[in-house]
Amino acid sequence: MKSVKNIQKITKAMKMVAASKLRAIQTKAENSRGLWQPFTALLGDLPSANVKKNVVVTISSDKGLCGGINSTSVKISKGLHKLNSGPEKETKYVILGEKAKAQLVRDSKKDIELIITELQKNPLNYTQVSVLADEILKNVEYDALRIVFNKFHSVVSFVPTVSTVLSPEIVEREAESGGKLGDLDSYEVEGGETKGEILQNLAEFQFSCVMFNAVLENACSEQGARMSAMDSSSRNAGDMLDRLTLTYN
Repeated sequence: MKSVKNIQKITKAMKMVAASKLRAIQTKAENSRGLWQPFTALLGDLPSANVKKNVVVTISSDKGLCGGINSTSVKISKGLHKLNSGPEKETKYVILGEKAKAQLVRDSKKDIELIITELQKNPLNYTQVSVLADEILKNVEYDALRIVFNKFHSVVSFVPTVSTVLSPEIVEREAESGGKLGDLDSYEVEGGETKGEILQNLAEFQFSCVMFNAVLENACSEQGARMSAMDSSSRNAGDMLDRLTLTYN
């Protein structure tokens, strides 16, 4: 009975810690949505773009006890890998977080390009994530980046999400074929930059903005799932304690 009481105290404390962390991150996540939405309006998301080099960026947590958010992300990542692999295609992984690392290293070690952990060791900010995004772009060759994360809706609800960022070359190809960017030439650009330079800058900034939102959304989902898991554990411990007390008496 004493052990169950101690476990209940721990799970209640963990729930309170998760709630505190969620409040700190949630406002940032909601504000960050305004960063990437203009890019989606201009460049489109184009998840069905047919490209040869795909990179699946899987975002997960470093710690457990947060329900099934990590296994869901890994499952979707594996599905994307299978869907975008073939005789003339290749798909690689970039992994953020220990939990996705543990699962994907076991099954797909040869396809992993980069692993980054302890992302949430310090409070998340745009500067930190933009440096991370720059490191990814320097270390991988890609036609399309598929960012897999959990979009936060509420403490008990999160939606597995995939955002697509195309390389400047693919964006230009889509524009020339009459895609979302077909009217890019109608914009007047100051500064003398070429179309290729503009697309390069847009792609890099788009990726850092999408990544910033994705890591914040996933962090919110992690803390929300942990709150739910610890609340459930606390209630189960309480039920067990009641039964043990009844048996003891």
